[in-house]
Amino acid sequence: MKEQIYIIKNQKTFELKDIFECGQCFRWNEEKDGSYTGVIKDGVINVKKEGEEIIFTGKCQNDLKETVENYFDLNRNYEEIKEKLSKIDNYLKTSIDYGKGIRILNQDLWETIISFIISANNNIPRIKGIIERISKKYGNEIQWKGNKYYTFPTTEQLKDVTVEEYRKLGLGFRDIRLYETTHKILEKEIDIDKLKTNSNTLEVREELLKLSGVGPKVADCILLFSELKRFDTFPIDVWVRRVMNDLYIKEADESKVSKKKIEDLAEAKFGDLKGLAQQYLFYWRREN
Repeated sequence: MKEQIYIIKNQKTFELKDIFECGQCFRWNEEKDGSYTGVIKDGVINVKKEGEEIIFTGKCQNDLKETVENYFDLNRNYEEIKEKLSKIDNYLKTSIDYGKGIRILNQDLWETIISFIISANNNIPRIKGIIERISKKYGNEIQWKGNKYYTFPTTEQLKDVTVEEYRKLGLGFRDIRLYETTHKILEKEIDIDKLKTNSNTLEVREELLKLSGVGPKVADCILLFSELKRFDTFPIDVWVRRVMNDLYIKEADESKVSKKKIEDLAEAKFGDLKGLAQQYLFYWRREN
C-alpha cells in the first residue's frame, strides 16, 4: 500500500465542513489544521483545502485519483443542480447558499447499511464511537503518519461475531439487528450487489426494508448516502419534519404532520432532486 497525492483546482462545490458535518457520514474527523481524515474502504485519506486547491493525500491500495473522483462524486455538476433547485423558492435558495459546498458521497453500500442501523435513536459522537470500536476490533489496521486507522469490517470478518460481543461494544438494542442483518447479507437473503444494478428505487427500498433495523428513514438514508445514490428519496427525521412544517405546511403541532404529507409535498416541489433538497434544508435548519 503506497502513499499518494492528488490535487484538484477551482472546484466550486466543495467545502469540507459542509460535506463532512451534514450528517451523511461518520468516519471523518477534523484535524487541528482544519483538514479532515477518514477511512475509505481499504485506505486512509486526508483532505485539505488551500485557496483554490483541494489536496488529497492518502495511503490506499487503489489509485487515489480514481478513488477520490468516485467517492466525492466529482464528475457530477452540482453547480447546475443548485441553480435548478434555487429557482424553486427562496427558502431552498437560502439553504443552498448556506450549504453550498455539500457533495453527496458515494459511500460503500455495506458500510452505509450498518452505519445507519447504528444511527437509529443515536447521536453522532456515539455513532462514530461505535463504528470506530467495531472497525478497530474486526477491521484491518492501517498505519499512516504515526497513527493507526481501521477499515470497516467486511461481512466475512463479522460472520462469527455474537450478539453478546456486539453488546460489549456499546450497541445497545442494535446488537441483535446488526447480527441479523449481517447474516441475511452473508446468506444472500438480500443480495446487496444486485441492489446496485437495480434502477428501480422503490424495489431497492423494499429489499432494504427486509433487513433487521432498517425502517423507512434508515432505508432512505442508505439509498441517498451510499453508492446507490438515489436523489429521488427523501429521508424524514425530526429536523426535516420541523423545517418542512415551519416553511411549507404550517401545522400548529408538527408531530401530527404525517410522513405521507411531507413526502407528497417533497415530490411536488422538488421532484427527482428531493434528496438533495432535503439535505440542504436539513443542514441549514440543524445548524441554525
